Amino acid sequence: MLSEVRFEGVHKIFGTETAVEDLNLTVNAGEFLVLVGPSGCGKTTTLRMLAGLERPSYGRILIGDKLVNNVSPRFRDVAMVFQSYALYPHMNVYDNLAFGMRARGASNDLVAQRVRETAEVLGLGHLLQRRPSQLSGGQRQRVALGRALIRQPQVFLMDEPLSNLDAGLRVQMRAELSRLHQRFRVTTVYVTHDQVEAMTMGDRIAVLNAGRLQQVDAPETLYDNPANMFVAGFIGSPRMNFVPGRLASSEGKASVSFLGITTPLGTGARLTAGAASGDVTVGIRPEDLMWRPAAGPDCTLTLHAEVDVVEPMGHEAYVTALCAGETVTSRFPPRSGVRTQESVELALNPARLHLFDAQSGITILQRPVAAAAETLRSVGEARTNEPAEGRSERHRQPEAPLAPSRSEEIS
Repeated sequence: MLSEVRFEGVHKIFGTETAVEDLNLTVNAGEFLVLVGPSGCGKTTTLRMLAGLERPSYGRILIGDKLVNNVSPRFRDVAMVFQSYALYPHMNVYDNLAFGMRARGASNDLVAQRVRETAEVLGLGHLLQRRPSQLSGGQRQRVALGRALIRQPQVFLMDEPLSNLDAGLRVQMRAELSRLHQRFRVTTVYVTHDQVEAMTMGDRIAVLNAGRLQQVDAPETLYDNPANMFVAGFIGSPRMNFVPGRLASSEGKASVSFLGITTPLGTGARLTAGAASGDVTVGIRPEDLMWRPAAGPDCTLTLHAEVDVVEPMGHEAYVTALCAGETVTSRFPPRSGVRTQESVELALNPARLHLFDAQSGITILQRPVAAAAETLRSVGEARTNEPAEGRSERHRQPEAPLAPSRSEEIS
């Protein structure tokens, strides 16, 4: 049975330090929710409280309709995948997979059946007699996933499970995790500091900073309409450009001045309640700041800049340039031929601008949500091999590694 997870006013305090502050968050039944944020933001502490390894200082945590604040980890019906794999080195793959079920008194026949089924799903059938030391990093991670899958729990918890893998293997394992979730649809809470993992895997993303929840939403909406400057700068690579600007608004019409130009706000965009004329921060994503010869007809604004740094990436180039005294980063075609110290023209579609309050950093401009899918495609990351119907269904809706001996309670 699929279970909902709820955090209601949860705080976690260590001495004089607040790790998690007033967390109110619902993970829908069968959802893949990603907790993302910089190191020390409270995401692993949140996961440990859900697992039962930490007790909240205040607030309530519920799995389904059951309050679990004082429930032992072994009775919460959750399974956790650790950053450090947490495999038993003296056991082979079969015994690592079977350990949790044996500890709960499952029959040998049931254990053997579940091990075979799990090994088949994860492609581990030919490795069952090997020990962890004889496996590659990706194979060890699949065994760690298998230890969680074989339990068939109400909730999966994953604490940066791909951080120890090389870049190519991480891409492969992201795809495998997405396929496994589509197959089993178990409620999953996934912790990472990698915003690419978050964007490509999550049904929804919850962004944390300094222990506080900043925004929770579908990846496309989060990317297209960030709630504040922190979310806007954290989600997206290279990060969003922030430059000072000035907003002028009167009689229902608004325009913004920045980098030596002035433009009306894009069609369909609207200011939030309380937005007033004055100083603002203008946000421009690098993919929206284009080289003029390669820009489309919607890019009606032109900026003059001097190239400072060119970073070839193969399929594209990141160009850092000085524009009206500000440093901005843009994405160029891979063979544009642009060199440092060269003067270039950059083009911008005014409908792609983001505006933030200069003092609070909160967004004051709501952009059309219909543009979200197109915007996400420009990031260059997509959910690998996920069918379109799966995506539409999805959106209807470290710290210290842990030792294997402690993981016995929840594996």
